[in-house]
Amino acid sequence: MKNIPTKEEILAWITENPTLTAKRDIAKAFGIKGAARIDLKRILKELEAEGHLEKRGKSTQDPDRLPPVSVLMVTGPDSDGDLFAKPMEWHGIGREPRVLVITRASDPALGEGDRILARLTMVKEEPYAYEGRLIRRIGTNPKRVLGVFRKKAEGGRIVPIDKGADKEWIVAADAVNGAKDGELVEAEQAGPKGRMGLPKARIVERLGDPSAPKAVSLIAIHQHGIPDEFPDKVVAEADAMKPAGLKGREDLRDLPLITIDPSDARDHDDACYAHADEDPKNEGGHVLWVAIADVAHYVTPGSALDTEARKRGNSTYFPDRVVPMLPDRLSGDLCSLHEGVPRACIAVRMVLDAQGNKLSHSFHRGLMRSPASLHYEEVQEAIDGNPNERCLPLLEPVLQPLYAAYDALKLARAERQPLELDLPERRIELDEDGTVRSVNFKDRLDAHKLIEEFMVLANVAAAETLLAKKVPLLFRVHEDPPQEKLESLRETAQAAGFNLAKGQVLKTAHLNRLLNDATGTDDAELINLSTLRSMTQAYYAPQHIGHFGLALRSYAHFTSPIRRYADLIVHRALITAYGWGKDGLGVDVDIESLEQTGLHISDTERRSMTAERDTTDRYLASYLSERVGNEFMGRISGIARFGAFVKLDETGADGLLPMRALGREYFHYDREEQSLTGAETGMVIGIGQRVKVRLAEAVPVTGGIALDLLEIDSKQIKPGSRSPAGRSPRRKAIKAKRKGAKVKRKVTRTRR
Repeated sequence: MKNIPTKEEILAWITENPTLTAKRDIAKAFGIKGAARIDLKRILKELEAEGHLEKRGKSTQDPDRLPPVSVLMVTGPDSDGDLFAKPMEWHGIGREPRVLVITRASDPALGEGDRILARLTMVKEEPYAYEGRLIRRIGTNPKRVLGVFRKKAEGGRIVPIDKGADKEWIVAADAVNGAKDGELVEAEQAGPKGRMGLPKARIVERLGDPSAPKAVSLIAIHQHGIPDEFPDKVVAEADAMKPAGLKGREDLRDLPLITIDPSDARDHDDACYAHADEDPKNEGGHVLWVAIADVAHYVTPGSALDTEARKRGNSTYFPDRVVPMLPDRLSGDLCSLHEGVPRACIAVRMVLDAQGNKLSHSFHRGLMRSPASLHYEEVQEAIDGNPNERCLPLLEPVLQPLYAAYDALKLARAERQPLELDLPERRIELDEDGTVRSVNFKDRLDAHKLIEEFMVLANVAAAETLLAKKVPLLFRVHEDPPQEKLESLRETAQAAGFNLAKGQVLKTAHLNRLLNDATGTDDAELINLSTLRSMTQAYYAPQHIGHFGLALRSYAHFTSPIRRYADLIVHRALITAYGWGKDGLGVDVDIESLEQTGLHISDTERRSMTAERDTTDRYLASYLSERVGNEFMGRISGIARFGAFVKLDETGADGLLPMRALGREYFHYDREEQSLTGAETGMVIGIGQRVKVRLAEAVPVTGGIALDLLEIDSKQIKPGSRSPAGRSPRRKAIKAKRKGAKVKRKVTRTRR
C-alpha cells in the first residue's frame, strides 16, 4: 500500500483526470486499499468543507474550474472575428467562463451552436478564462474507412471491406482524389450524413486493385493502422550502420552455433549449440549455448531507429509479407545470424543436469559465425535417419548433442507441467501471384519443440539475472485465470463427464490432467477451446508477477529483439547489468517509461495478432469461394446473439451460422452459458457440438463466410424448417447441470 496522498496531490489528480474522480478511481490511482480508504474519505470531506471540491453523485470536482477536457457550445465569433464558446456544464459560483477557441488550418469550420470537445488551458490577464484546442466536433468525429470505390455520375460511393460495416459512404466529385472505379481506397468522413442517411467521405489514399491476391495483407495493414513505411531518417540511420567488430566482445566464432528456423524465415535472430558437460560432478549433464542477435548495438536509446521500433512494438507477419520492426538493413542483414558471416550477439551459456534442471548460467557479449542456417524439416529428417548433404556433417557433432540436451529438458518440463494445449495451427501456402495454393495444419515436430524449449530456458535465465542484479526490465506476464472463468470451465468439463480440481490452488498440472482425460474423445476440442478461453492474455510489464501458462516464476522475452521491442529492452538491461557499454538502458528513454512502454507494446502486439487473423480469414474465404455449395463437417466454436460460429474441420476456417440458418423458431441467447435455446423445441446449441454445414457464401474482400446448417449432433435439419423436435439428450444434461450450478452459486452468494 502506498502512503496516503496529500491534498495537493489529490487536487492535481482531479484536475488532470476529470473523468476519473470517483473515490474508487482516486484510491486506485494512489494504490489505496483496505482500511486506508477511510483516511482518503476523510481528506475528501475536508477538501469539500474547505471549498476546494464539490461532490456531484459519486465524483468530486473543483467547482471553480473546468476540467482540462470539456464539452463546449460555440457561441459564435465576436466583432474581431475570434471564435468563443461556453461550457455545456458549469457548477461554479457566478457566470460560466468564456473560452477562446484556437483553430488550426486542418480543423473543420465551426459555427454558432456547434458542440465540441476541447482541451482547455487556463489563461490570466485576458477577457476570457480559457483557451481551447479542438479535439473533435461532437457528433462528427472523423472516421476512416477502407473500401472499394464505385464511380458514379457525381462522384461515387465507397463499399467498406469491414465485415461489420453495413453502410456505403458517399463521395462528392471534388473528393474523389483521382480514384478509379473498383480501386481499393482509404477515406475519412467529410461532413454530416447525406442522402439516405449515408456518411459523406473524401478519399485520402488510393491502394490499387482489391481483388489482387497480394492486396489481402495490404488491406489488413491499412485497416489496423500498422506503420508499413519507414521515415527517411530511420532508413538513413540504418543504412549508415556498419557490422560490429570484435572490440569489446568475446570471440565465439569457433562455437558451431546453428540457426534452425522455418524454411521461409525472413530473419535469423537465434542460434544454439550443445555438448556434454565434462565436469565429473555433473554426470550425464549438458552445456547449452543460446546466442541472440545483438540488436542493441545498432538500435540505441533515443535514436530515430529506437523511436520507430518502439512505435511499431513488434514485427507483423502475413503469409505473403512481413511488416518489420526494423529496416531491412538491420532485420535482414546486420542483425540476422546468417550462415558463414561474423555477427554480433549476446549469448547465454547454461549448464543442465541429467534431468534438465538448470544448474547455472552466464551471459556473454560476443561475435559469432554460424556454420549453417537450417530449417526444421531437414533437421528432423536428419535425426530420424535421413540426413541431407547439409545436415550430414553436422549430425554427430552438433545435431545429436542438441537433441540429447532437449531430451533432458523434456524431463524437467514434465516435472514443471506447463499448460499443454492441443490446438493445431494453420499454414496457408501461396503461389507466386499470391493466390492460395493450399491450407494445411502445421506439423509439430520435435525440432520445433526443441527450439521453443531452448528459448524458454534462455528467457528464464535473462529474467533471473536481471532480478539478481536489480536492473529494471520488462517481464512477460501471464496472470492466473480469473475464478469466474475457471468456474465456467469447470461446469463445461463436468457437463462433458470430466472433473477439474476444486477447493485448492489451481495449477497448470490440474488443467493438463483435464486435457489429457479429454484426449481422443469427441469433447477434446471443446475442452481445449474452453481451457484457452479461461486464460488471461499475456502482456508486458515491469512488475514481477510470473507466467501461469509456462508455470514459471520469472520470465522475460530475450530471444527475439529483431521482431519484439520488449526483447530489446531486456538486452539493454543485460548490457547495463554487466557494464558492457554505453548502449544499455537509458534513464530517460527506457527506465522511467517502462510502465508506459509495456502498455504500448502489449497493445501493438494485440494489433498485429488481429491484423494477422483478419488476413488469414480473407485468404481462407478466397480459398473457399470456389467451393460454394459444398458440404463440410465442423464444430460449434462460438455463440453470439446473431447466430453461431463453426470451425470447419478441413481448413480450420470460421464461418457464421446466422439465426435464419438455425430454423424458423426463436432462439434465446444465454451469454453466460454461451448457448442458444429454441423457444419451441427446447433444443440447446452450444460450443463443441458437431455439425454438418453447406457453404452458402465466401467473400474474399471481407473474409466473411456464411453457412447453412444441415445436421447438428447427427440430427438432420431441412433448410427453412423448424429445428428438430426435442433436445439432444447430452445437451439437455449439460444444460441442466449448468443451470443447477448457477442456482447453487446464487444461493451461496446470498448466504454470504
